[in-house]
Amino acid sequence: MKNAIVTGATRGIGLATAEMLLKEGYHVTVTYAYDKESVEP
Repeated sequence: MKNAIVTGATRGIGLATAEMLLKEGYHVTVTYAYDKESVEP
């Protein structure tokens, strides 16, 4: 399995990148600065 870390993944380009990587089969770790609700499943 491939791994990726995406910073700023709660919106915009970071979110789109994280979604694309998930669809491609990556295990994705995301980081955020202050928007915890956006990263909750």
